Amino acid sequence: MSKSAMIRARIEPELKEEVEGIFKKLGLTTTEAITIFYHQVKAKKGIPFDISIPNETTLNTAHKTDSGKELNEYANLDVFKRKMGV
Repeated sequence: MSKSAMIRARIEPELKEEVEGIFKKLGLTTTEAITIFYHQVKAKKGIPFDISIPNETTLNTAHKTDSGKELNEYANLDVFKRKMGV
């Protein structure tokens, strides 16, 4: 099938640059990544990942961790698992 349809979108330059760097590391062009996204939307009949509005607890936790507050550090995965009871 001929690839002749065009998509135009405006996006923050910094976001574009960072994401295109990730695509490059994955061996993808932006066009290939967008095509993969479109195929996944078609296959799933919707957005291929969860999109939701976070609740108040999640928002508060995100704000705290973004500002470096109430973070927990563990020496390794085993210590973390013990702490979590896993």
